Amino acid sequence: MPTTLEVESTLTDRYQTTVPEMVRRSLRLGKRDKVHYSIRPNGEVVLSRAEVTETDDPVLGKFLGFLTSDISENPDRLQALDASFVQRLRSLTMGIEVDLDSPLSADNE
Repeated sequence: MPTTLEVESTLTDRYQTTVPEMVRRSLRLGKRDKVHYSIRPNGEVVLSRAEVTETDDPVLGKFLGFLTSDISENPDRLQALDASFVQRLRSLTMGIEVDLDSPLSADNE
């Protein structure tokens, strides 16, 4: 029977914890990596490294994170779009069809 290693960590007042070094090394976790929790019927919780899917775009994720942070820190900078601006955008894009699933050509990559 394989040896089971056990480690503990403590929850803070905000329900946060540090993943112990032994667990981080075992799962090859780095900063900003995601973890996955599997909760079994008996109450046991299994922590594993979350798998990165093909749809995860690290650049887009960082950009969206930046936007979230900036909006949270500077809500006074948000502005509504002017109706005439929206109408101008619609007139410029009218009749243009885009297939978001089609691959980019070599010139556009």
